[in-house]
Amino acid sequence: MRVSRLAVLLVAASAAISLAAIDLAQDGPQGPSSDTVAKPRKPAEETPPEQQPIPSEYKKKNDSIPEATFTSNANTVSVDVAVLDNKGRFIPNIPQGNFRILEDNVPQKVESFNKAEAPMTVCLLVEFSGKWQWYGGQTWYQTIVASYGFAQTLKKDDYIAVIAYDMKPEILSDFTTDRQKTYEALQRLRIPGMSESNLFDALVDTEERMENIEGRKAIVLLSSGVDTFSKLTLDKARKRIQEAGVPVFAISLMQALRIMAEPYMSGAREIGFEQADNQMKTFAKETGGQFFAPRFYGEFPGIYQAISEALRNEYTLTYHPTNQAKDGTYRRIKVELVNPATNEPLRVVDEKQKPIKYQVIARQGYKAPREVE
Repeated sequence: MRVSRLAVLLVAASAAISLAAIDLAQDGPQGPSSDTVAKPRKPAEETPPEQQPIPSEYKKKNDSIPEATFTSNANTVSVDVAVLDNKGRFIPNIPQGNFRILEDNVPQKVESFNKAEAPMTVCLLVEFSGKWQWYGGQTWYQTIVASYGFAQTLKKDDYIAVIAYDMKPEILSDFTTDRQKTYEALQRLRIPGMSESNLFDALVDTEERMENIEGRKAIVLLSSGVDTFSKLTLDKARKRIQEAGVPVFAISLMQALRIMAEPYMSGAREIGFEQADNQMKTFAKETGGQFFAPRFYGEFPGIYQAISEALRNEYTLTYHPTNQAKDGTYRRIKVELVNPATNEPLRVVDEKQKPIKYQVIARQGYKAPREVE
């Protein structure tokens, strides 16, 4: 027992020292030993390609990502909806008549209703900066494990792109079904290039790139949730993310490390991490995604399954808004399950006729087109 307690204390102290070292690295100049944290010792030309720093920028235009504009002559709105039980499992076979859609609190008539398993189009957006993910560190290892683990769960018809961000985002691989290209992109997650972590800018940029891609799509965000230097504020980022409406499935990094280091952290650092998680929770909720905060590696397979369940098995509902004005305003959407006979919330039961607690996951709004569009 004495040895076990000592081991726990040593791990906690190590975690605290790691976080303290990060803070010092951000506060001012360090000695020569700090060179190995954010960049390789060797010159770039002598370093293997997979260990060279990831460039922090890319050109805005990319031919591999659809650039179609949103058009809606019939002004039809399509909403993907997932209904999950309290264990995150998809609840099938819910009839169309039990779905109710409200737009700005006005009931809408569901015009079409489909439920089928479909391929996914996913962007894996990975925070990869010298702030947390120095080569060989615990957070670096967690990032690598989570990235490869998610890619390996995809089916052959699923499309995936990989974007890494620090001060700026960079496309490591465009949308492809070729898993070899994806793994080659992930091989570049070795030596981070910069110590900034501009989450808001990277997430908004990715949302806007994916906004007009059709089908089941989502952003899987691997991040600490900390934003250090974005040009966009949180409020502006939220607005633009809501308008794009691409679901965000956010996986928070460093949960176990934070818990171990908690007794040694300053109050400001604790509040900073709580705020970071709350930001990612907000992004997930407002786009119809989910938030995960794994403390153990054994939780990742369940997270991947939950994402797959939510995306592959969604119900797709379409309606023609009663508000046909093409004024570019943001319209709020709410999807409910009701008993049409009583207009009360639907009671869902399992095989043993026991009530099931469930949640309805759908995007919370969209931006109406303008006449000029």
